[in-house]
Amino acid sequence: MNDIQKQTKTKFVPLLIFAVAMGFLEAIVVVYLRELYYPGGFEFPLKMLPSRLMTVEIVREFATLLMLLSVAWISGKNFLQRLSAFLFLFGIWDILYYLALKLFLNWPESLFTWDLLFLIPIIWLAPVLAPVICSVVMIFMAFLFDYFRVKNQSPAIKSGELGFMIAGAVIIYFTFTYDVGKLILQGNHLNSFLDLTKNQDFITELTNYSPDSFLWGIFGTGLMMIFLGIGMFIKRNSS
Repeated sequence: MNDIQKQTKTKFVPLLIFAVAMGFLEAIVVVYLRELYYPGGFEFPLKMLPSRLMTVEIVREFATLLMLLSVAWISGKNFLQRLSAFLFLFGIWDILYYLALKLFLNWPESLFTWDLLFLIPIIWLAPVLAPVICSVVMIFMAFLFDYFRVKNQSPAIKSGELGFMIAGAVIIYFTFTYDVGKLILQGNHLNSFLDLTKNQDFITELTNYSPDSFLWGIFGTGLMMIFLGIGMFIKRNSS
């Protein structure tokens, strides 16, 4: 085994263990929530949690992100190393979360089953396949960045490369929040954005809404932007 392989393995194995454990822990929390609010199985339209529990869920999601960021921070010595650690952690965590739900609840039925992904700053909705694709890309990026970190002694990501990656991520974020964002704008609920969980008109609209189509074309555009940035990074560091 060469030096690059040794350094990569030493770094990612403990991160893998942590991310797998977090994925299972996250799935267990969701098992409890679904037992309480979706005893017949998770489906749309959504059933709104009480306002105080929505607040608790948002705090839990913030705490989860802080855990991932903290572990990534202490796992690296520079931006690129920490970024690759975070991408790897997030990707493994998300994939293991769905694998654990499949094990515990035999859900999702397929990769095209719709799911509630996140709550910050508004609800994200998408077929399971979309976040899984994102997770695979994140894991690929983590290994790629770490490979060039070792090979080229920690090369920096140029602003143009990072700009394409961020632009792609923003486009993908738009596809995840499009459905609920549309409800907010069409219902003129922006003026109560910070108190949406207490806005009865919005809750009524949300709990009667079922997503039926995902913006796969726009999602694909976001992925292309990310891969354009990745391609620029590879070309520069391979020359």
